[in-house]
Amino acid sequence: MRLPERKPPRSRLLLTCALLLLGALPAAGATLAERLAALPDHAPPVVRGEDLVALAMLPRIYAATGNQLLWREPARRTALIAAIRDSFDDGLVPRDYHLAALEALPAGDDPDPDDDLLATDAYAMLVFHLALGKVDAVKLEPNWSLALSSARQRAAFEAIVTALSGGRIRETATEARPHHYLYERGRAALARYRQLAADGGWEPLPPGDRLGPGMSDPRVPALRRRLAAEGDLALAGGTTSYDAPVAAAVRGFQHRHGLPADGAVGEATRRALNVPLEARIDALRLNLERGRWVLGDIGEGDLVVVDIAGYGVRYVRDRQVIWRGRAIVGRRYRQTPVFRAVVDDIVLNPTWTVPPGILAKDVLPAMRRGEDALGHKHLAVLDRADRPVDPATIDWSRLDGAHFPYVLRQAAGEANALGRVKINFANPYSVYLHDTPSRELFDRDERAFSSGCIRIDRPVELAALVLGDAAHWNPAALQAAIDTGTTRAIPVRRHVSILIMYWTAEVDADGQVTFRRDLYGRDARLLRALDHHPAAGDHGRENRPPPA
Repeated sequence: MRLPERKPPRSRLLLTCALLLLGALPAAGATLAERLAALPDHAPPVVRGEDLVALAMLPRIYAATGNQLLWREPARRTALIAAIRDSFDDGLVPRDYHLAALEALPAGDDPDPDDDLLATDAYAMLVFHLALGKVDAVKLEPNWSLALSSARQRAAFEAIVTALSGGRIRETATEARPHHYLYERGRAALARYRQLAADGGWEPLPPGDRLGPGMSDPRVPALRRRLAAEGDLALAGGTTSYDAPVAAAVRGFQHRHGLPADGAVGEATRRALNVPLEARIDALRLNLERGRWVLGDIGEGDLVVVDIAGYGVRYVRDRQVIWRGRAIVGRRYRQTPVFRAVVDDIVLNPTWTVPPGILAKDVLPAMRRGEDALGHKHLAVLDRADRPVDPATIDWSRLDGAHFPYVLRQAAGEANALGRVKINFANPYSVYLHDTPSRELFDRDERAFSSGCIRIDRPVELAALVLGDAAHWNPAALQAAIDTGTTRAIPVRRHVSILIMYWTAEVDADGQVTFRRDLYGRDARLLRALDHHPAAGDHGRENRPPPA
C-alpha cells in the first residue's frame, strides 16, 4: 500500500495500536492514512454503528485511487445511495450496504475520513455482490464445482477503482450485474411478484374434496381469483362452475409447477396454489443469486443447459431455446453436481466403465453380500492391461473402492447403461449426458433416479445439434451409424459449452415463471445466507482481494 510521504509520529502509531485492541478506528482528527492502517481483519472497526466489512479490499482501493478521500462531492454520495436502493430490484437487501447510516451523513463537501471509509466499504460490497454474488457458493453448496475465476474478481475490483476515479458510481453498479437474458427475466419477474404483493397478493384456496372439470363448487370463485393473480386465467370473475377455461388454467399452473397436468385440483395442486406469495418472491431472489454466480461471463454462444431441479435439458443458440428434452438426474443421495464444461466428443454405441462412486457404493457391497452384481449388470472384469479376469478367482471381501485393481466394463449394446449415445465433457465426477435403456422413466413427473449422470430422452437429436454438421451428422446419419453397432467417437470441432445448474425458479420468454420442487433441499440454506447481514470477519467475496 502506498502511503503519503509524511509519516505519523511514533506516539500516534502507538495510539492506533491501542485503539485496534478495542476494535475501533483512531480518534477524531486522525488522517485517512491512519484509518487505513487500522484495518487489519483481527480488529474490525465500526463507523456510525456499522461494521466495515471489506477490510482487505479497502486499502487496495484507496491505494489505487491515490490515497485520497473519495466521497467529497455530495453528488457522488447521492449516486451511491441510489445504487444501493437499486439493489432491491436484484433481490439484495439495501440495508446490507450501510444505507441508513449513509442517508444520515451530514451534507457538505468535506466528509470525515470515517464516513469516507463507510461509503467506500458499501460500494465495494455492492459491486462485488452484483457482479459475483453475495453468497460464496463453494462454501455453501456441497456439490458445487464452479470456482469463481480470478478474471471475474479482478474485473469487479477494476470496475470499482474506475468508478471511484471517474465518478460513474450508479452506472458502474448497474453494469456490474449480469446482463444475460435469464437474469433480466428474473429481475422483471421479481418486480412483478412484488407488485402483486403490494396489490394484496392472493388468498389461499380453502380445503375440501378434489375439484375437477364439470363440477360446481363454492370454492371455484376463489380458485379463479388465485389463477388470475399469476396470469394463468385471463379473468378473475365468474361462476361456481369449473368450466373449460378454469381447467385449462389449472393445467397451465400445474405445468409451471412440475405437477401432473390433469386440469383438476387435488391436494398436491392445492398445496402449490397455497404457497405464500412471499415464498415465491424469495424463490425468485435466491435464483437471481444463483444467476450472479454463473451468468456474468457465460456469453451468448451455443450452450447446452441442464436444469437439475427441472429435470430438463435444452439447447440455446443466440438467446433462443431451439431444443428441449426431458432429463433424469441424480437421486437425493447421489446428487448431480453443478459445473460448467466444454463438450469434447459424441460417442456412439459406448461401453460403460463402472465409475469409482458406483463401484464403492453399489457393486462391491453387493459382491461382498454374495449377490451377482456382475451378472445382473452384464459386467466383465478386466485387469489394467484390458485382459479378462475370471470373477470367481477374486476374493471380493478383501477389495475396496480406493484400491481396486480391476476395471468393470459393460459392453456396448441395447442393454448398456449409457444407451447408444454419450455426450462427453471433461469433469472430475465421471458425469456426462447419455441415452438410457430405461425409457419408461422419462414418463415420470419427478425423475431423480440416476447416480449423478444426466440421462436424456432424445439423445440423437441433441448430438446432432452439438456437432453442428448437418451435411455429415444429421439425426438420420447418426442413427445409421448407431445401427452398425460399432463404437465410435465423433469429435466436436466447435465450441459448445454445457452448464449444469440448479434452478428452482426460472422465467420464460413470455414472463411466465416455472417454480420447481427443491429436489436437493438447498433453497432454505441459500436464503438464510442471502439474508445474512454482512459483518466484519465474514470473509466474503468482497473481503478477498483478487490476484494482482
